[in-house]
Order: sequence, then structure tokens, then C-alpha cells
Amino acid sequence: MLRNGLEPWHLLIVAIMIILLFGSKKLPEAARGLGKSMRILKSEAKAMKEESAPHASASAVPTAAAEPVVTPGTAVPGPGVGDK
Repeated sequence: MLRNGLEPWHLLIVAIMIILLFGSKKLPEAARGLGKSMRILKSEAKAMKEESAPHASASAVPTAAAEPVVTPGTAVPGPGVGDK
């Protein structure tokens, strides 16, 4: 059905229609805005990858402070103790 759907002359017609719709003055502004948003998106994605890498390695190693250590003979406060 769409074996030859996008031929070069189809793309030319689409380009001409975009120029006619938006005008030649708006297209450079739109391209600048698109480029700027792509740069921001790439930098944010890179920052998220760098931020998640240390968390992944730190969460794989259990810490000693995760569980309280209770020695025999030590009283453990229950709920409501010290609440005033």
C-alpha cells in the first residue's frame, strides 16, 4: 500500500507547504527554538543518567545503620514512650 509512500517530490511538496503556512521569517525562529529545546533535553537526560549511577551502586551495598543493634539487657522503647 505505502511501498513508495515518501518519494523526494513528496518531501518537496511538504517543504513548500510548510514555508507557505509559516512564512520564511518564522522558520528560522522555530528551528532555533527546536535546537535549543533539544540541547536542554540532552543535557537533562545526561544529568539524570549521571545522577542515577551513584545511587544504583550505593543502594546495592547495605549500610550498617539500616538496622538498629540491640544488645541483650538493653531496653527497647515501645510506641508512646517519650511522647508528651
